[in-house]
Amino acid sequence: MKQVKIFAGSASRELGEKIAAAYGTTLGDLSLQRFADNEMGPSFNESVRGCEVFLVQSTFPPAEHLMELMLMVDAAKRASAHKVVIVMPYMGYARQDRKDKPRVSIGAKVVANIIQSVGTDRLMTCDLHAGQIQGFFDIPVDHLDGATVTAPYIKSLNLENLIFASPDVGGVVRTRAFAKKFGAEIVVCDKMRIRANEIASMQVIGDVKGMDVVFVDDMVDTAGTICKAAELVMERGARSVRAVVTHPLLSGPAHDRIRASALTELITTDTIPLRQENEKIRVISLAPLFAAAIRNVVTHESISSLFV
Repeated sequence: MKQVKIFAGSASRELGEKIAAAYGTTLGDLSLQRFADNEMGPSFNESVRGCEVFLVQSTFPPAEHLMELMLMVDAAKRASAHKVVIVMPYMGYARQDRKDKPRVSIGAKVVANIIQSVGTDRLMTCDLHAGQIQGFFDIPVDHLDGATVTAPYIKSLNLENLIFASPDVGGVVRTRAFAKKFGAEIVVCDKMRIRANEIASMQVIGDVKGMDVVFVDDMVDTAGTICKAAELVMERGARSVRAVVTHPLLSGPAHDRIRASALTELITTDTIPLRQENEKIRVISLAPLFAAAIRNVVTHESISSLFV
């Protein structure tokens, strides 16, 4: 069996350390040189020749950390690594998965092309914005399910009148899959946007009166949608409202909106580190899940066996 080495980029150092510890090793020694104009150059401070190398890096903010990760892959390949596997807990540009208006790029496909162009052997990620993005790749993609770690916490709350909600029509499939683990029903919030990150109107499809509502989504960015949806279901008679999301982008006024919202709590993971403390946010680590997935890849065992 090839020696396994795990390294982390600057965006995911803390998560990388947790994954390595859960796997039973320590994080590899990697340094990042920066020139005066901020050009970067990563280098491995230990041999990776003949090793199975796992590089942990979420691409948020997407452009700089994606470039850093691609340079890491190139450095590992040039250092004669046997295989290079990207562990990308959060994939930036995944929201650009189709042409929804004329003359726009499909950013997720561009990122897929870049990842493959540097010689990546495999990609491991979690809760892509759209599952079909896996089809943009011609290499194996392990698409992990964040519900593996968040669903047990929801169960531990023992909510009496549990119902799950999708904050928009596009998230119905994700919400239904989550609700299926509990044998629960779902409702949907139908929203209309003026432009990105700005909502014109929203309405609830379904009855939430007296219910403990849990919104399910893959990410929370400015938190405008989730906070407006939480307020709306409380106005419709919900007993409590929570949200469970995998990727806490939390841009701009997100933290202030969450603090002032009707949300009892926002349950999320550590695919992206929080940039400030927030008493309403509970973070559950994905490190054990990624460590188990790495172990199963190395030993050629099933990845799907890890899902709840």
